[in-house]
Amino acid sequence: MNRVPPVLVYTVLRLIAFFVPLGILLALGIEPWIAAVLSALIGMALSFIVLRSSREKVAAGIYSRRHGDRPAETPDEDAEDAVS
Repeated sequence: MNRVPPVLVYTVLRLIAFFVPLGILLALGIEPWIAAVLSALIGMALSFIVLRSSREKVAAGIYSRRHGDRPAETPDEDAEDAVS
């Protein structure tokens, strides 16, 4: 069975966190640009509070793809640390 990538889950949940408040605010008759700004703020707050585990999975995946199996520090960093 295919697993859904964490980045896709996180992206869809972030979009939902934006579009649901946007729809509610527009249905209440608030100006579209004000509704968009408020929806962005609400979406950011919701994603920060509710989507922490999804965000951490995405960040870990990005880190592992970017760094692979390299050691955490390189000899250059060790030499720079020794000089300071």
